[in-house]
Amino acid sequence: MTSSILTIFIILSSPMLISLTNLTKHMNLPLYATASIKFSFFLSLLPLLSFFHQNTEYMIANWHWISINSINITMSFKIDYFSILFLSVSLYVTWSIMQFSSWYMHSDYHINRFIKYLTMFLITMIILTSANNLFQLFIGWEGVGIMSFLLIGWWYGRADANTSALQAILYNRIGDVGFILAMTWYYLNMNSWELQQILLTNNSNLIPLMGLLIAATGKSAQFGLHPWLPSAMEGPTPVSALLHSSTMVVAGIFLLIRFHPLMSNNSTILTTMMCLGALTTLFTAICALTQNDVKKIVAFSTSSQLGLMMVTLGINQPYLAFLHICTHAFFKAMLFMCSGSIIHNLNDEQDIRKMGGIMKIMPFTSSCLIIGSLALTGMPFLTGFYSKDSIIESMNTCHANAWALLITLMATSMTAMYSMRIIYFVAMTKPRYPPMIIINENNPNLINPIKRLALGSILAGYIISNSLPPTNIQVLTMPLYLKILALLISILGFLIALELNNLTLKFSVHKIKPYSVFSTSLGFFPSILHRTIPLKSLDPSFKVSLGLLDMIWLEKSIPKSTSFIHTLTSKMLTSQKGMIKLYFLSFMITMILVVMIFIITPEWSQ
Repeated sequence: MTSSILTIFIILSSPMLISLTNLTKHMNLPLYATASIKFSFFLSLLPLLSFFHQNTEYMIANWHWISINSINITMSFKIDYFSILFLSVSLYVTWSIMQFSSWYMHSDYHINRFIKYLTMFLITMIILTSANNLFQLFIGWEGVGIMSFLLIGWWYGRADANTSALQAILYNRIGDVGFILAMTWYYLNMNSWELQQILLTNNSNLIPLMGLLIAATGKSAQFGLHPWLPSAMEGPTPVSALLHSSTMVVAGIFLLIRFHPLMSNNSTILTTMMCLGALTTLFTAICALTQNDVKKIVAFSTSSQLGLMMVTLGINQPYLAFLHICTHAFFKAMLFMCSGSIIHNLNDEQDIRKMGGIMKIMPFTSSCLIIGSLALTGMPFLTGFYSKDSIIESMNTCHANAWALLITLMATSMTAMYSMRIIYFVAMTKPRYPPMIIINENNPNLINPIKRLALGSILAGYIISNSLPPTNIQVLTMPLYLKILALLISILGFLIALELNNLTLKFSVHKIKPYSVFSTSLGFFPSILHRTIPLKSLDPSFKVSLGLLDMIWLEKSIPKSTSFIHTLTSKMLTSQKGMIKLYFLSFMITMILVVMIFIITPEWSQ
């Protein structure tokens, strides 16, 4: 098991090592990188099957890295249920995304560098999930942040891409403060960063756990630090697919899953997580309802699902949250890739109001889009059903506050609404795009990866949910209405969305409703935080700097003081008194000085 894990790291690193040499001129780097991830995936099945057979966790400690006072940091990997299963899922999804990238980015001049960045993104995420100490985990944590910055701002010629990349790194920097706080606390109080030692002490102090929650809030785009996630859609579609499925955004939830033994003993942090997750899942679902950019709808959907995972952690069900991470990766990556296929074929058109009727001209892509949307809503026996239904059943039977449960059920209904909206506007109705567009979806690099993810969106949930270890006693008796509540809520959302979409066919002018403006304006969150707060802080700063620096220091210290000194000196020392004796005396002194100079230095007179 340990040798296969290390071999996977070597295979994944090989495309980057080759890109540093001149061999890239004679080889197809995208094809080579895709093949390396493919082989890594098949190799990762060996430790996965071995783990299911033996059910034994491993820890690989390779070599001593650095000593910080009394802490010895070694390069160590934690090979347990979470890291092994996530390794296989992320490699499978990234294999498809990498192959899709070679089609989507084929005309990009720097495609080799793009592929290298994607591979580094995957490697840093694997380092994060398999790290056995906080220092190594922090390296992976910062690695995914840096790579997301580089990839979101890939088309750096556009101002929006630059702004979005900066927004992503700054919001995550706020989260990093919480992570560093937790690391500092464990260093000062426990004198260790090893996960085993931290978890064995069973110290559920609120300070480090709150720091870890702040870190997860930034990385996993929970309410308050969420605006960077929809803005990240300025990057290329393969970046969005990788960012939202198996890297970056799930890193925060994964961090909390790692520390769940400590969090399960602290009711304050559990309640905070549940309320934060419920607020996130509802707020972002409301924002998704009125968006017209197909990628932004799917992005807000990701943030809503991350809120659902946070709620699951709040009711002390980390394994169900991890199950939803794994199942969510398949259909979310497929939704982005289907969106990218449609956008690419419609000459970079992202507005769903300018699509329509895609079912007839792109049957494969639209079929997979519908499968992904249905899996997202938790349609029975698709992948999303196995995790989402279990989460809602656990919430229905837990004794936590009913407020969070009600809000989450409302968000589940809204998930069905915006998914139906995508299906309706993109695949159904009449075409609303220009007629002179050449559409071709027969490229193997487009068909094969989407086909693999469609297979995963249908079968993966059943396979992974059956491999989930039982963590607590399941509720064996449940009323029928409670059992089918999640399904009824989803069907209700579908029906409401279909009725609302039918209203768009009537050409009557309606007055804009305030709640529609709230949703379209993303809850006024960007305008309040990105405009009002900087304006209120910059305006006093400007006045203070103008008053102190310009009016006082730069004006009074040098120009006015110099002028004042000159005026005062001229008044006190001037010889302009109107007396002829003083004028003759001044003239005589000058003549005497000239004569003395000539006498002292006679060569000047030559």
